[in-house]
Amino acid sequence: MPSTLPGVPDIDDQLASGIVERLDTIEHRLRDSVANSDDMMRWTARHLMDAGGKRVRPMLVLLAASLGDVDAEGVEDAAVLVELTHLASLYHDDVMDSAPTRRGTDSAHALWGNNVAILTGDFLFARASGLSARIGADAVRLHAQTFERLCLGQLHETVGPREQDDPFEHYISVLSDKTASLLSLAGHLGATLAGAPAGSGEIMRDYGEKVGVAFQLADDVLDLESDAATSGKTPGIDLREGVPTMPTLLVRRRAAATQDARSLEIVRRLDSDLSDDRSLGELVALLREDPALEETRTLAQRTADDAVAILDQLPEGSVRDALQTFTRTLVERRS
Repeated sequence: MPSTLPGVPDIDDQLASGIVERLDTIEHRLRDSVANSDDMMRWTARHLMDAGGKRVRPMLVLLAASLGDVDAEGVEDAAVLVELTHLASLYHDDVMDSAPTRRGTDSAHALWGNNVAILTGDFLFARASGLSARIGADAVRLHAQTFERLCLGQLHETVGPREQDDPFEHYISVLSDKTASLLSLAGHLGATLAGAPAGSGEIMRDYGEKVGVAFQLADDVLDLESDAATSGKTPGIDLREGVPTMPTLLVRRRAAATQDARSLEIVRRLDSDLSDDRSLGELVALLREDPALEETRTLAQRTADDAVAILDQLPEGSVRDALQTFTRTLVERRS
């Protein structure tokens, strides 16, 4: 029978139903965690939470914890902690990217301005830090390290590669810090807090690093293929802000190597003013037909294969099977 776990079909029914039940509890706890007597903060902090989301990071905490005792103390706290941290980073990212929408609704900075959006993100980070302190010193240390990586990833994306840096290595390092670090934390905390077999925490940490990069490469594909109605994000918004993605890096490399007219035309458009929706739409259409899009999809799938190979170190069983399916779902999603 198919699983009832949102977005992850065909996994063990008992495992899925247990995680669905806990995700419902975590959803309530997320809302409780941002409760505040301040009227303004109460609304702004819930803005993106109420817009929905896949809750990928809490789900990974629970899947990893299923390697041990998923009901162990601290597991639910960890699931709430990673999602609060993720939500906080979205408030900041939308300011950095000048994104007008997020998850199909107006972004916080578009509604209330940059200052309110940044302070809301800071508030959510503070609430997440309180949870890490409740879990224990190791969680505080790991969360702080992850927070540091999130900041460095955003900084390095903003500044760009140095002259001596390989742009592809630089880009993968940005993905590792901005996305994979939090998935790595989710897997590590889930397995460790649940008392999973020795070495499971490290395996899940390494798995999170790989699956996070695959997840973001798949997002590069979605940024071009999907529309705002399904993704909640304007197609090509990264192009408009001049943020590199794997498809644009591949096109630029090809243009420099071959000087072919089509690649050069795409590069010219990438470097032009894309504030006009028509200009952005034309560039998105060109990139949708470019081989770089399929190359990026292939790279995402290959990186997902590397993540699945890491899971081979875990004992055979329903949890490993579910993690393998979870990996494929993240990379093959359409929204």
